[in-house]
Formats: sequence, structure tokens, C-alpha cells
Amino acid sequence: MDKTYDYLFKLLLIGDSGVGKTCILFRLTEDAFSTTSISTIGIDFKVRTIELDGKKIKLQIWDTAGQERCRVIPTAYYRGATGVMLVYDVTNDKSFANINNWIRDIEEHASSDVETMILGNKSDVNDRRQVSRETGQQLATEYGIKFMETSAKASVNVEEAFFALAKDIKTKTDKQLASHPHSTRNTLFPYTPNAHHCCGKQGCK
Repeated sequence: MDKTYDYLFKLLLIGDSGVGKTCILFRLTEDAFSTTSISTIGIDFKVRTIELDGKKIKLQIWDTAGQERCRVIPTAYYRGATGVMLVYDVTNDKSFANINNWIRDIEEHASSDVETMILGNKSDVNDRRQVSRETGQQLATEYGIKFMETSAKASVNVEEAFFALAKDIKTKTDKQLASHPHSTRNTLFPYTPNAHHCCGKQGCK
């Protein structure tokens, strides 16, 4: 059966609870926003197919909502991930400070060449802002990764961020395929979307 896409990228949404990861996912895949909690409906991932350079790219985006209560994302989530969106809330400086911890988690568990991007979400709530755009950009620069501020509610930069991350992954994939002409995209980026389990602590669902 013919595939309906040229590339398949597994992306993770990671960050503290309440920063808007699930809202970002719904804005990207459904072009919708909900003020009620939608992280309890049991969806492990959602899919969005985009087109870049004339190629169809299937983005399988995993939402880690609920898992962050365990303080660390289970290693299985990182398996085969080609990209990570690190999300903090610009109205919550603690969620921004914890980006350093999440980056250490990525460095420990994810592939060494995973593409990473920092998103400062809820940029529309300027009256309660605690983290400036410049501060967010400075942190991303220190780590050598890209940065954008987003608003899932106002639909600002969500699609642009994922397109930018996907473009970087595609560029890296094409280079690796060129240097390994007998490889396939599946052998370079193998993964199986198995069900993942939390650490078992109470409240981790």
C-alpha cells in the first residue's frame, strides 16, 4: 500500500504542567482552543501532515500532559523522537526556570542529534508576564537552539514553530540519507509508537 507521506517525524511536547502543551497541540492539529482541561481524554498523540519543499511530512506529536507530574518523562517517550518542543509559560517564571531541568532530561534520554526548540507560550497575556522575550531568547541562544513565543489561544506562531522544527529535521534527515545512500528513513529514525506508562505515582494518569 502506498504511503501518503514522504517523511514521518516523531515530535514531543515537554514542559511543566499547565504551560499549555495540550492547547498548542490542539491549535496545531484542530485549529481550536479550549479553556477547559483537555489533557484527560487519553490521547497519546495527534497527527498533522504538512508540506515542505514539495514533500509531505507526517508529524506524529506526543503530548506528555500528566507525565510531568512524575518529575521525569519516561525514557520510552524519547525513543525514536526526532524533535522536541520545550514549552514554558511566560506568566510563570518557575516553568521557565525548569526548562534547564527538561533540557538535562533530554540530554540524558533522547538521541544526541534530536532537534530541539523552546516555546514561550501564553504570549498574549502580557499583563501577567514574568519572563521577557529577551530572556527566553537568551536561554535558547545559550543552548544553541531555536526560540519562539507562541499563543495557543490567539493562534500566534504555533504553526510557524512546528514548520521551523520540521524543516530543521528534514534538512538533517536529507544529509544523513545522502551520507548513507543504502539506508532508509526508517533505519535512520526507527521507532514504534508503543503505549507508554507513567512512573506509577499517585495522580499520574
